[in-house]
Amino acid sequence: MKEDSMALHILNKISTGDDPENEIKMKIAILLKQLDLHLLNHSLKYISLQINLNPKTVKKDIELLQRFSGKGEQTVLESIEYTSDYEFSNGCRAPPWRQMYGEICYVLVKPHDVEAFCITCSVEGVFLNGGKTDEEGDIDYERKGEVYKDLVTFLKEKSAVFSENMSKQEITFNEEQKNQIEEVLTKEEAAVPQKSISSPDRLKKNHINFVKTQMSKRLEPSLNWRAKVDFKEQKNLTKDSQEEKHGGKVEKSRTSISHGKVQLRKSVDKIEETISESSSESEEDEEQPDHRQEANADLPSEYWQIQKLVKYLKGGNQTATVIALCSMKDFNLAQETCQLAIRDVGGLEVLINLLDTDEVKCKIGSLKILKEISHNPQIRRNIVDLGGLPIMVNILDSPYKSLKCLAAETIANVAKFKRARRAVRQHGGITKLVALLDCAQNATEPAQSSLYETRDVEVARCGALALWSCSKSYSNKEAIRKAGGIPLLARLLKTSHENMLIPVVGTLQECASEENYRAAIKAERIIENLVKNLNSENEQLQEHCAMAIYQCAEDEETRDLVRLHGGLKPLASLLNNTKNKELLAAVTGAIWKCSISKENVIKFREYKAIETLVGLLTDQPEEVLVNVVGALGECCQEHENRVIVRRCGGIQPLVNLLVGINQALLVNVTKAVGACAVEPENMAIIDRLDGVRLLWSLLKNPHPDVKASAAWALCPCIENAKDAGEMVRSFVGGLELVVNLLKSDNKEVLASVCAAITNIAKDQENLAVITDHGVVPLLSKLANTNNDNLRRHLAEAVSRCCMWGRNRVAFGEHRAVAPLVRYLKSNDTNVHRATAQALYQLSEDADNCITMHENGAVKLLLDMVGSPDQELQEAAAGCISNIRRLALATEKARYT
Repeated sequence: MKEDSMALHILNKISTGDDPENEIKMKIAILLKQLDLHLLNHSLKYISLQINLNPKTVKKDIELLQRFSGKGEQTVLESIEYTSDYEFSNGCRAPPWRQMYGEICYVLVKPHDVEAFCITCSVEGVFLNGGKTDEEGDIDYERKGEVYKDLVTFLKEKSAVFSENMSKQEITFNEEQKNQIEEVLTKEEAAVPQKSISSPDRLKKNHINFVKTQMSKRLEPSLNWRAKVDFKEQKNLTKDSQEEKHGGKVEKSRTSISHGKVQLRKSVDKIEETISESSSESEEDEEQPDHRQEANADLPSEYWQIQKLVKYLKGGNQTATVIALCSMKDFNLAQETCQLAIRDVGGLEVLINLLDTDEVKCKIGSLKILKEISHNPQIRRNIVDLGGLPIMVNILDSPYKSLKCLAAETIANVAKFKRARRAVRQHGGITKLVALLDCAQNATEPAQSSLYETRDVEVARCGALALWSCSKSYSNKEAIRKAGGIPLLARLLKTSHENMLIPVVGTLQECASEENYRAAIKAERIIENLVKNLNSENEQLQEHCAMAIYQCAEDEETRDLVRLHGGLKPLASLLNNTKNKELLAAVTGAIWKCSISKENVIKFREYKAIETLVGLLTDQPEEVLVNVVGALGECCQEHENRVIVRRCGGIQPLVNLLVGINQALLVNVTKAVGACAVEPENMAIIDRLDGVRLLWSLLKNPHPDVKASAAWALCPCIENAKDAGEMVRSFVGGLELVVNLLKSDNKEVLASVCAAITNIAKDQENLAVITDHGVVPLLSKLANTNNDNLRRHLAEAVSRCCMWGRNRVAFGEHRAVAPLVRYLKSNDTNVHRATAQALYQLSEDADNCITMHENGAVKLLLDMVGSPDQELQEAAAGCISNIRRLALATEKARYT
């Protein structure tokens, strides 16, 4: 208003007076005013294009970043999550009094390379806030830095690792963003207003269910919503179907589908729910399209009959509803056509609403149908979208045991993907499911148990089944442990009910990936029962017991318990069951981990397990091969077993596996080949099969674990080859490749390469070549390390490299001597020995002696002269001798 009044005042001033140019001035003033307005409008359009942050944009960016987050080296962040789970109807998560300032939400971010920090996302951009306070956990909203245009730009500025990994993921990230935008536009254009055929009361109840599950901004449910979705939309939704768990692979996020309006919904990947998830969906689930029946498609009669029954469910009284449910149950609900018929006509909404009634018969009928159709992955997602899980969780408190069983079994079917498992936990389902396990405390013998106790056992079985599905995420595992689930599972493990044992052992198998659980499993003496059930006739039970042992046998005490309770013999005998690949993978995994203990290896040799393992090196899936080769790698640490492997013809299949691409398999194969190469006879076979060249080529593998394992394997190969020097030189570019690996950031790679250089440098010609490639300055740069494993092998490499030309002097010039002296303060005797030998070689140069003396080497070496290790004694005494001779020569020169 001020600007308009000022403009009028100027025009009025120009128009008054007798100046003949007033008219021209007025026109110019009007034109300038119009130009000013035009420029202002143009600037506003430009600004609105630049600053376009809104709740929807921020949410999609965060969801995409969550998909690329985790604890892997290639992920962009460790975690990113909202500070608040509550989302307002406008999409904001900031409190209303902060929304007045344009703030949308607050996000906690944990990058790989810097400390975690809290970010404010507002309409103006993204900026760093003061984070959470220590006392009350409230957020300090004050801005602490510059404002960035979006979340990605902000994180690139704050984290170098994010910027680097994001540049690698940029194409995928941009494609995801583009696909999301295109998909939303396509779906909104395709949406057709429809008339609801449901009653107002049920529409209201459905809407409440949506609010419960935070499905904000959705249209009210329309029961015939699926009839008008075109084929193109089906294909788009197939790509984005929500990830689930059902088998033995890793989950991927998929989009959920709601009724009324199809919306994007990404699962929020918590920091805990990335690494520890060990099971996922099968190939059928992954490839299964989200079927939408077309109106004029040729459908079986069951499809139309079920649709008629759903109409009776909607409009009938209690008796008609029960009859309709019973009639619907008579159909083959395992058939996909019947499942989709219920969903397409809006039957899912009705069935879920029936769970919220007071009629027990209606609840039982509805749950029986939901239990059957929830085996379908699309139905599972729809049940979660409609808010069915919180209602089922509440039914777990029911006094009716049949209701509890049905609700728990349905939860077990639905909780196959992350969002469903999270919903169960957030609504208190884990605590209630654990409480169900307490029902079977008196039922141990099915033949003698009463009908009441049999029902108790069934309740406990269903509870264990649901916990098994829920235990695939870290947060749920912790919730089960805190709810006191381990003692109850341990007690149920003593039962003779076989159908109970499978979900109980399955839950323990999933949870045993966590260290807290492994300690509790030992404390509850669960290993003894796992071993006992290895002798069961049920292959599924055997498989889960073997998998649980595989998870627990990371711990030495557990490996000893498996041996003491007689578990090694049944494991060895189960190797002969080669038809069941899942069981074979579990058994070979358990044998691999148990083989880490030498006492167990002796037992396996006694049971002829090593010969059987060699026979499994061919014609087996990779899941089995990884475990078989891992077990042989551990067994071949002993001379007798290396001879057995050679005698059984195991060297060639091991070398053949070096050409694979499976990372875990390559790590284990290189270790096994390296272990076998300790025997000269085995090494001759490996050399003849070109195994050393294959190992050397693995030094180019992009994964650091494979590089490190290959370098470790090369050490015994070089050490035991007949003409090692000539063999190494025959690999074109091989020595340069090894030297360049000293630039790696991975400590294990550096230690293994230093060990390889120690063996390579035993040949003078090879030592000369690696010296020309700059091995001395690269080794010197690594000297300032606190890793004892790297210190030991680095010192050994330095000791060897001193034996060529003026390398001793060069190490001194590159300031490697003083850090080496500090190695003598380590608690590792191996580090002491290697360091003393390196200092002895370096002390041949006068300047190095002076540096050692200045850094207090003499006092430390004097203590080591009395060591029981003869090599350490000699090296320490030799170094002191060289330092002393230099001091005497200096004194003599001074007085003469």
